[in-house]
Amino acid sequence: MHPAHPTRPAAAAEPAAPTETATLVIEGMTCASCSAFVERTLSRTPGVQRATVNLASEKATVEYLPTHIDRAGLKAAVEQAGYQVHEPAAPAASPLAADEELAGRRAAAYRQLLRRFGVAAVGAALIMPLSMLMLWPALAQRVSMPVLNYGLLLLTLPVVLYSGREFYVAAWNGLRHRTASMDTLVAMGTGAAFLYSAAATVAPHWFMRQGLMPEVYYDTTATIIALILLGKVLESRARQRTSAALRALLSLQAKTARVVRHGHEADIPVEELRLGDVVVVRPGEKVPTDGVLLDGHSALDESMLTGESMPVEKQAGDPVLGATLNRAGSFRFRVTKLGADTLLAHIVQLVEEAQGSRAPIQRLADTVSAWFVPVVVLIAVLTLGVWLLAAPAAVRLPLALVNFVAVLIIACPCALGLATPTAIMVGTGRGAELGVLIRHAEALEKAHRVDTVLLDKTGTITRGEPAVTSCTLAPGAPPDTLARLAAVERLSEHPLAAAVVRYAGQQGADRREATSFRVHPGRGAEATVLGQPVLIGSVRWLREQGIVLPPALAAVAEQELTQARTVLGAAIGGAAVAVLALADTVRDTSAAAIRDLQRQGLEVIMLTGDNAHTAAQVARQVGISRFWAEVLPPDKASKVRELQAEGRTVAVVGDGINDAPALAQADVGVAMGSGTDVALATAGITLMRPDLHGVVTALRLSRRTMRTIRQNLFFAFVYNALGIPVAAGLLYPFTGWLLSPMLAAAAMALSSVSVLTNSLRLRATPI
Repeated sequence: MHPAHPTRPAAAAEPAAPTETATLVIEGMTCASCSAFVERTLSRTPGVQRATVNLASEKATVEYLPTHIDRAGLKAAVEQAGYQVHEPAAPAASPLAADEELAGRRAAAYRQLLRRFGVAAVGAALIMPLSMLMLWPALAQRVSMPVLNYGLLLLTLPVVLYSGREFYVAAWNGLRHRTASMDTLVAMGTGAAFLYSAAATVAPHWFMRQGLMPEVYYDTTATIIALILLGKVLESRARQRTSAALRALLSLQAKTARVVRHGHEADIPVEELRLGDVVVVRPGEKVPTDGVLLDGHSALDESMLTGESMPVEKQAGDPVLGATLNRAGSFRFRVTKLGADTLLAHIVQLVEEAQGSRAPIQRLADTVSAWFVPVVVLIAVLTLGVWLLAAPAAVRLPLALVNFVAVLIIACPCALGLATPTAIMVGTGRGAELGVLIRHAEALEKAHRVDTVLLDKTGTITRGEPAVTSCTLAPGAPPDTLARLAAVERLSEHPLAAAVVRYAGQQGADRREATSFRVHPGRGAEATVLGQPVLIGSVRWLREQGIVLPPALAAVAEQELTQARTVLGAAIGGAAVAVLALADTVRDTSAAAIRDLQRQGLEVIMLTGDNAHTAAQVARQVGISRFWAEVLPPDKASKVRELQAEGRTVAVVGDGINDAPALAQADVGVAMGSGTDVALATAGITLMRPDLHGVVTALRLSRRTMRTIRQNLFFAFVYNALGIPVAAGLLYPFTGWLLSPMLAAAAMALSSVSVLTNSLRLRATPI
């Protein structure tokens, strides 16, 4: 037996070293591969326990051992990888100010990228026609080739040194960290073409002594850089909108609050509120934070948080939520939650986390790049070595050099870089023509895999506003009853009153004038019309006023209540004259669109914060068998995660702020064009018209676009697969064929033309 070692404690018993967490604000990340590269760099840094990079917020959260590394060391690691680190906003700054600072940096980076693209585009536009002068014998006799080549060199230098600089810096940093990306491919191809051309320009006689024409490929260099930058400009412009959802959410909060302290009312900034403060809210004002109503009555518009159009009546003891709008009546409430504990702040956090989560689909081009670049470099080096060893001494160096450069040029990823963005550009343009606005390329990529569609009820399946569904008059009611009721409701600010006024207008009711108007918050309103008192409100309130519905009207009211509708009673001159039923009605096109989705094999589920009875009525109308009712805003995103955990690819369609976390969490978020700014900014796809047929169109367009992208990638790779062996001289021993750099550039251009032409077919494809 081996002797025991009682003096050596087990490793598991050793106390873990204390760690600290730092947040770094990083500038310069433009894509998912950038954030993954930064995350990998930080994770490999000695002393770092865990690193997570959020591309949406451009922040890195790093857990590290302070005994091994400090904040300055973390900053140095990121900057060594080629990105800049900014200190986070001061603790006293508001979240909205910090988000605005991030938006400002993104806008500045976009403007700089636009300038780089402008220089490259202008350079390519000048270089391309000048490079073709030698193709015309009449011009070739009048223009000196050395002078032309030096002119092309001077025009190309700004493109390479300014427009393309970041490609070469990123490629060098990737090389040091043993990684490859699209930047590596761009730098490799354009760098080979430029260096070969520069050598042919500076030392043309050396090439001639070797039996070679000093050909230049400046047009290839400039055109590739310009086209790749165009794709980055389009991507950057789309990414600038990612913070708009958070900014819109944060801007919903009231800026000031009227607080009661020491018996006096005073307006103070919301940031100065304390738990237990008593706050006064007047009609038309926003509730500054979460709390409990102490006294007073009101109807609160909570649609910005709950998505439900019907106002919520509030009385003493009821909870009130920050950012909701007080429609009518004054009240006082006690503050129970502040800052990050409020419902609005919780929704903001959910949106930020969902936006920053890693996309489930790895971009094919980046995956291929990781293998393609090392393979191409290896082939090029082997080509150089084999020709230096096997070629006849008289042509050994020129053949080796020409074939080496030809391999690198034909491997240039122009078509690979264009394969996805060109199809997405045409696809998004086609979508705009069809009323479908694609805001993020990821949404278009993911939508073709959707198998489950989650529909919000209010504002998506339904119209999102109350409407009168029926008006039943009592026998003997005045012929102008509806006109009199509209006269009263026209003086009210309540959403139900607006619905009654709209209905009266649709029925052609004459206009009447009301006097002595008086509102009873949470109950109804009364006024004098044509010398008679007119009351309209809840049946219970009418009963309190001594007005009882006759049996026929009472039966109608009871029947409408069983249909989950809101019921208003009306009286003129002390006698009940009408019962009106109101509800949020289903859009005319919803049922047909849902059937189209179901015919495509998609499961359609309805999600709503409304009660189960109302949800069942709507689901039955549109042909949905599965629905979730009474779902709170934070729980909507949880429902999406539950479906994703089952292996489903989920599309969420909504229009309200309460839908924002679910839209961000979904694989594909689709916002109705009539929805709130937050829903529109969070979703990857926006329907310009409030019609669910747009969802059908978006999913079909995604499938067509992804098919085009796969075809483009085939065109991009087939030229490399066929051209690289020829460029390396594989056929030379058998046929005597060699691929000159000029023909390699032509093959590369042909692959790009194939990709562009194939993408343009999407414009004429019926959806």
